[in-house]
Amino acid sequence: MSGLRIPILLNGLWAVANGLLHDGFVLAKHKTGYDRELLRLLMDGHILLTCGVVHLFAQAAVDEGRPLILWLCAATSLSMLVHCAMIFPFLKSVVTMALNTAVLVFVLWKLYRL
Repeated sequence: MSGLRIPILLNGLWAVANGLLHDGFVLAKHKTGYDRELLRLLMDGHILLTCGVVHLFAQAAVDEGRPLILWLCAATSLSMLVHCAMIFPFLKSVVTMALNTAVLVFVLWKLYRL
């Protein structure tokens, strides 16, 4: 396992776990039925789940030397950082931001060295 796979794997596991927890708590607390607020809250969890799954699939292929996988990781981490910045006034996702920043830096460094 390469050194780049580990942060991508950790980031993917963290995002999937937090997405599942987020959606579970949202569904448990939301009592008014399906409405715009529920949809908005579920989308936050689904963003985490989708980005996490992308990272999990990408970490399995990162050692194959395909630059597209690295660009996919960079784009996914960047989108998570933008998402975290948008929700920062309401939820301080410091660990998620730190993990995605680390993955973005490592991936860009690897792309620079190709």
